[in-house]
Amino acid sequence: MNEKRSILRHFLAALAYRTQKALRGAPDSFGGFQAGEQVRTPAELVRHMTSVLGYARTFFEGGRYRAEPLQDLAAEIRRFHTMLEDLARHLAAGTELRGTTEERLLQGPFADAMSHAGQLAMLRRLAGSPVPPENFIEAAMDPANLGPEQPEPVSPDAAWPERPAVRRSDHRE
Repeated sequence: MNEKRSILRHFLAALAYRTQKALRGAPDSFGGFQAGEQVRTPAELVRHMTSVLGYARTFFEGGRYRAEPLQDLAAEIRRFHTMLEDLARHLAAGTELRGTTEERLLQGPFADAMSHAGQLAMLRRLAGSPVPPENFIEAAMDPANLGPEQPEPVSPDAAWPERPAVRRSDHRE
């Protein structure tokens, strides 16, 4: 595998990790959270991320890709991670790209999907369940692990200045 493809596989690992960080510990109702009019729900956003990556996969396999809605967020998450694994397999196998380059995959669909991982984290905050910060340089990202079972943070931030205040009813002595 060449260096460009190795970096793209690591990028997919970062995408898997950051997406799961944004979803880990979310309330059961999070998949349908509606932040505003014409704002995608988290389930719709994960489906869109899969579609964007499915578009990237067409440069390896040809054809078209459209992700039809699944029954819930958990199913959307499983399909998303399956797509990551499939893309990584093409990269590792040296499957020829048709009509694009590794750089364009990064600047287009891969970067687009990463921006949506950030949107999931923002939606968590808006839903009242913010994601704690961590030092991503230290995170245990592994291109061999693109599934939903991502490791816990290695280096969570000790201080979280913008942490939501603990409500008295939530505080236990």
